Amino acid sequence: MKRITIPEGVDPVTVFGPSDQVLRAIERGFPGIEISGRGDKLAVSGDAHTVDIAAGLLEELMAVAQTGTRLTVGLVDQAIALLQAPSVRVPISVQGKEVHAKTPGQEAYLEALRSYPVVFGIGPAGTGKTYLAMAEAAASLLSGHVRRIVLTRPAVEAGENLGFLPGSASEKIDPYLRPLFDALGDLVEEETLAKLMAAGAIEIAPLAYMRGRTLNDSYIILDEAQNTTAAQMKMFLTRLGFGSRMVVTGDDSQVDLGQTKVSGLQVVQDILGDIPQVNFTYLTSADVVRNPLVGQIVEAYSRWEASR
Repeated sequence: MKRITIPEGVDPVTVFGPSDQVLRAIERGFPGIEISGRGDKLAVSGDAHTVDIAAGLLEELMAVAQTGTRLTVGLVDQAIALLQAPSVRVPISVQGKEVHAKTPGQEAYLEALRSYPVVFGIGPAGTGKTYLAMAEAAASLLSGHVRRIVLTRPAVEAGENLGFLPGSASEKIDPYLRPLFDALGDLVEEETLAKLMAAGAIEIAPLAYMRGRTLNDSYIILDEAQNTTAAQMKMFLTRLGFGSRMVVTGDDSQVDLGQTKVSGLQVVQDILGDIPQVNFTYLTSADVVRNPLVGQIVEAYSRWEASR
């Protein structure tokens, strides 16, 4: 038997799940073990080796809960599948350039990108959620699996106002969409990128331009999705056409909508969580692949926000 104490600041109900659904999902994933909980204590009993694995998973899930992420049966099933599957770490190949998942969380995300028609990549800055999606999109386009890539962002600023920037509407929007273009430029050769853009095979546009469209045979990426409203998120998701894949990325702790609006990324997890073909992959500070200091900054802000 192994005993685990739920960390201070984590609500035991979050770890147990409604009617202990999270604990029961772990038991299903590891037949022969039993998990009981009381207060802030958990007891895992059964085969010693399996108990160690299940206990390790529980500790990882509690670390995820500390970031404010809601634990769901889907998230547990995803984590168990990753633990039990052989680690092949197949890279994404784009024009001879290989893009690898660098952390277990990124590996789970990459597997989801290849397996589900709609994927939500949720996590802090630097976890590769947008870059890996862009790499998979570029590989899909160049291999002929889709006819075009559509990249979009909501036109909400982190404290700035696009309306006061000089220039035309196009010139105002271009700097806001520039990070998407830069990531794509890092993956695809400049000459190839120019040809694809000219042919309309790659489209980069604000989210508002998606209204009224149906996107078939496309790889569609919505970046900075925490800054969509619930209505905008619904509008975007219903653009999905035949033969298309959709990826939504964002950090639900960095919402710039103001206090009067609810983030579409935050509520969509409750609305679509039970649809089998929709995947939610949660990345954490452990998946940050920028300067190691970024991971420490993310963790420090998470602790500060939890203490308020």
